[in-house]
Amino acid sequence: MIGRLPIRIRLTLAFTLVMALVLAATGLFLYLRLGTGLANAVDQGLRARATDVAALAQQADTGLRTAGKVPGADSGFAEVIGPGNNVIDETPGLSTSPLLTASQLAAARRGPRFFERTIASENVRLFAQPVTAQGRRLLIVVGASQTPRAEALIDLRRQLLVGGPIALLLTALSGYVLAAAALRPVERMGERAATISAASAGRRLPVPGANDEIARLGTRLNEMLTRLEAALERERSLVSNASHELRTPLALMKTEIELALADPTSAPALAAALRSTAVETDRLAQLTDDLLLLARADSGELPLRRSDVPAGELLGTIATRYQRRAADEGRTIQVASPDGLLVRGDRRRLEQALANLVENSLRYGAGTVRLEASEHDGALELRVGDSGAGFPPAFVARAFERFSRAESSRDTAGVGLGLAIVAAIAEAHGGTATATNGPDGGADVTLRLTNSLVAGPAGSSASG
Repeated sequence: MIGRLPIRIRLTLAFTLVMALVLAATGLFLYLRLGTGLANAVDQGLRARATDVAALAQQADTGLRTAGKVPGADSGFAEVIGPGNNVIDETPGLSTSPLLTASQLAAARRGPRFFERTIASENVRLFAQPVTAQGRRLLIVVGASQTPRAEALIDLRRQLLVGGPIALLLTALSGYVLAAAALRPVERMGERAATISAASAGRRLPVPGANDEIARLGTRLNEMLTRLEAALERERSLVSNASHELRTPLALMKTEIELALADPTSAPALAAALRSTAVETDRLAQLTDDLLLLARADSGELPLRRSDVPAGELLGTIATRYQRRAADEGRTIQVASPDGLLVRGDRRRLEQALANLVENSLRYGAGTVRLEASEHDGALELRVGDSGAGFPPAFVARAFERFSRAESSRDTAGVGLGLAIVAAIAEAHGGTATATNGPDGGADVTLRLTNSLVAGPAGSSASG
């Protein structure tokens, strides 16, 4: 039930509860402290009175009756008890019987004692002290009423019972006002958040000027909105670019089919149309597969079938696959991998990533294509490089963005998803992909797989 209340009410209740405990503890402490202080004051006063009465008993047996009050005190009473427990002197108004019982008298003659008794319906505090006066062993008994102490405690208790709730009410009101003031920036952010949508790009939550938790929350929420807008823009760009890439092969297929239908009796025309349609169908299928892979990678559902694969064998498979094409273009493929270097990962996905990189090197690069595997700081690095012109400097920062293509490659086949797929496969293996230009020219792309190294190198080998 409490969890359904507004947060300002819950904060006020919590603040009020804490303050109630503090006020109760403070009131109890003051009450006990005052009671102890008053009791100590009474005891000290009784000791002082007993000393005065003892001095008076040294002079005469009727000093108290003559003085009419306890010497040196504003109030109180006293009596002097002889060896036979008979009262030989007392302040006026007291009876001639001892103030203490027989057992109390016996205890008092052994040493100073404090006692509490009710005499004539009044609670009194008594102090008994044995003394030697006029050659006799006497017992001095002094007393004081406990009524002033009780009245002082009652008055304090009354003030606490009246003032405490008032202070608690003021505290609750103050807590509510403070909670409302503290949550006001949150309410403003909530009101602004209700107006933000995909159609209102660029709007941000109001952030208070104070550098506190709420300001930091607002800043982080605005940063999240920036990331969401960037992701939304990427999705829009993906849809737009995918639509554009799909339109081209579909338009070509439609044109080829219309040309074939214009002269249905021409077998060569029909065959050419079917061949062209098959090529465009393959292009559409590849684009669909690439988009599906990226979509699964975005949702964290890219399936991986991990196994231990020798790095040299993995690179050799790719080199063999592209050896004839490289030879047709007068180029070579070199593989360098230490012996004993094992990779734990999805072989098909890693081959796909490496194949994309070799494809790019053969299509846009020049010279020898290098496939290298190495171990660095406990991580596996798979690198593909060439000796061509390298990446344009402005393209390196966005090389792995989807549908991102350098200006020099726009007149060739491709849709700009190859490097994006490489990055997605590297991230699925818990790694990263980086693109750089070599110091002597050429493009280098490195897959750094942090958790995929099974065994380190035992030596090195190279093949071409």
